[in-house]
Amino acid sequence: MDHPTLSSPAALTSDTEERGPIARLSLHDAIVARVRDMIIEGELAPGTRIHEGNLGARLGVSRTPLREALKFLASEGLVELSPGRGAVVRQFSPKDVQDSLIVLGNLEGLAGRLACENATDADIQEVRQLHDQMMEMYAKRDRLPYFKLNQNIHSAILRLSKNEALAYVHGILQARLRRIRYIGNEGPEKWAGAVAEHEEMIAALESRDADRLSQVLTAHMARTWERVRNAI
Repeated sequence: MDHPTLSSPAALTSDTEERGPIARLSLHDAIVARVRDMIIEGELAPGTRIHEGNLGARLGVSRTPLREALKFLASEGLVELSPGRGAVVRQFSPKDVQDSLIVLGNLEGLAGRLACENATDADIQEVRQLHDQMMEMYAKRDRLPYFKLNQNIHSAILRLSKNEALAYVHGILQARLRRIRYIGNEGPEKWAGAVAEHEEMIAALESRDADRLSQVLTAHMARTWERVRNAI
């Protein structure tokens, strides 16, 4: 499979799926987004040592901006840097994943409750639009754009909680588990189950049913563990 260089549109797609002018992305952002996608999709597998020379040649960039991008991805928890091995794609134990999903579920449950209380109608409409775009990607079975919109919906609900501390802690864990969350959609049954849960989320948010949204979000993370546990 041929891979586009960083000068091509496919390589410059942002992590938030904004389709604005390519010039808006810096080289740093483009490299981060590309390598992050490679990790999410398993092209760079957990535990893999990242050879800077080979990856830089493949992406058409020098080692300096690539190293800066890897440092950023290390801050997200997707890469580990060590003096002896350089950059290695982070590998999580099953306990790491389960523990993180339990915390995420409780954070999102609280955020859902607060979002129902604090969000404006316009805020909720923006989440609905993200949901509709995500469903379009699901209909096309376009998995990576679907996943990014999916993650944006979770982040949006955290923003609607109007609680910066809550959103900050959630953001750290969500970034760290991108690859894990992505494999939760492998297979038609798992993917359909996740979509059905998102349909419940948007319905609860639009009706401002705080108890229901909190319950759905918390249960969603518990089911995510069931969907990924055998793949870790």
